[in-house]
Amino acid sequence: MHDDSQDNEHSKKHKIGHLRVDNQGNATFKRLPTNQLVDALQLGIQHSVGGLEATPAHDVLYQDFLTIEIIHFPKAGKNTPKATPSHRFNDFIIRSYAPVAFRHFREKFNIKPEDYLSSICKPFRELKNPGASGSLFYLTSDDEFIIKTVQKKEAAFLKSLLPGYYMNVTQNQRTLLPKFYGLYCYQGENKNIRIIVMNNLIPSHIYMHEKYDLKGSTYKRRANSEERRKESPTWKDLDFMERHPNGLILDSETYDALAKTVKRDCRVLESFHIMDYSFLIGVHCPNVHRDSPKDSNVASGLSNDSSLVTAPSLRRMYSTPMANIQAEFEEHNKPDDDHLAKYVYCYLMKCF
Repeated sequence: MHDDSQDNEHSKKHKIGHLRVDNQGNATFKRLPTNQLVDALQLGIQHSVGGLEATPAHDVLYQDFLTIEIIHFPKAGKNTPKATPSHRFNDFIIRSYAPVAFRHFREKFNIKPEDYLSSICKPFRELKNPGASGSLFYLTSDDEFIIKTVQKKEAAFLKSLLPGYYMNVTQNQRTLLPKFYGLYCYQGENKNIRIIVMNNLIPSHIYMHEKYDLKGSTYKRRANSEERRKESPTWKDLDFMERHPNGLILDSETYDALAKTVKRDCRVLESFHIMDYSFLIGVHCPNVHRDSPKDSNVASGLSNDSSLVTAPSLRRMYSTPMANIQAEFEEHNKPDDDHLAKYVYCYLMKCF
């Protein structure tokens, strides 16, 4: 007798939220092939950013946060003043939200339009969804941008925050909050799929020996058995307290700079009435081989070895590593060669 329960269980393993994967590994999101979504998005961003560069720059006005650029992409293309190329998909629309404001954000973080397009228009690398929410996560091939699908309410919430977000990044460029570079919506095949482009929080080219997602709570704040089995697990508050009972020890100037930045960012989140966020910490031990056991000692300072710091062209993309926060301080407290140094990346992140 055929057991239907096995088929049902098998199908459940291949469906999370709007994301489905068949037995051949073909993925769809809201029943739209993900490769079609990616190609359409890349085409839309290229057209939006490229067209924006042809217009004179001006100071950001309040109305710029409310503007929505609507770009139609008929299958056969169009030869109007805002021409679009032909493509192999059915007609679709790309909505670009607050394009002038997001251009300003990219400029604030030293992202040139040509670099942004070069990153976005190359093949993406799909990431396994860490939150198991059924969202799509992609990483650009140069490791600099995260592309993520979001729900309608999340996109609306981000749009409502843009004026305050603008004030924050203008006044505090060393913010630890995530950096958002674009908000878009794909419309086609009777689907609406919203996408954000943001900075890659932890660079994949630097191995993180430890990662922590901290909320300042101990209730159910321990990594589960599935997470612990991963090659690079993300630990939680109780795990951090067990592994680092004395915390991560920083020199006084670095600590003061970090504390000042975190307090400022927390005030921003409070003004937005945001309570659900995490403090994400990545620890890289430069003197420890990737597969070596982790040393339980905590260094008394950060390593300032230039070979350990992300190149400026890449480092600017991340959400302010510790090296950026203490950039105004002179090099000091270098650990001895025989002393384990830990290079710490800290980020205050909103949990979308």
